[in-house]
Amino acid sequence: MPSSRASSSSDVLDGAVDLRSLPQRRHVTAHPFVEKLRIAVHFDFYAVSGLDLDGYHFGSGQSIDTDIPPAFLDAYYGDNLLDIDPFVQASKSASGVVIEKNVYAQTPPPRRLQYLTETFGVLNRTLFPVRRGDNVFGAVAFARKTAFADHELDFLVDVADVMHRVITRPIMDKFSAPTLRLIDGEIACLRSASFGKTTDEIAEVTGYTADTVNSYIKTAIRKLSANNRVHAIAEAIRRGLIY
Repeated sequence: MPSSRASSSSDVLDGAVDLRSLPQRRHVTAHPFVEKLRIAVHFDFYAVSGLDLDGYHFGSGQSIDTDIPPAFLDAYYGDNLLDIDPFVQASKSASGVVIEKNVYAQTPPPRRLQYLTETFGVLNRTLFPVRRGDNVFGAVAFARKTAFADHELDFLVDVADVMHRVITRPIMDKFSAPTLRLIDGEIACLRSASFGKTTDEIAEVTGYTADTVNSYIKTAIRKLSANNRVHAIAEAIRRGLIY
């Protein structure tokens, strides 16, 4: 997946044919929902990370929409700070709000990270995990020069899930199974095929005829722009259509 950035998420999505061609870091400016939220609780920067798809969960660096200065992100990822950032590491296993100063009290930040956050004003990072059941797949983080008050944290807890859905919805809508129009039979056949089953074995498991199985797999290959069955299985797994 390319790591280049663009000025708006809509422009990036228009040019992306699949998740691999979608830039990992997308610089978003003047998003209507974000600007309304800023009126309720002021913040300097925000970041929405993670998708409800395997391989794109929070902490992987595979999907981030943010208005943090691109120069900060270039240095942050260029220096591989994601892997040693105490704030990120603490956030991966967090069950609730993660506040930067609390993390740093236990594990001081690397000097390079401290320099970057102070230089670009990405201060007092505060993160809110986003879950599907017990699985934390995403996060919403805010930063500003002054720490957030308790009542502001309470409000942001309430809106974090909504913000994540609003920001990531265009991506999920474009690359989801309904958008690709994979029907249940196609997904069921690909799922069985992913376990190494032959056409006849898939037919026995699903209850379809062998001809129907082959037909479903052929149409799935076409819809996923894959070259063959194996490629289609890989694409379906990558997109989170089968597990």
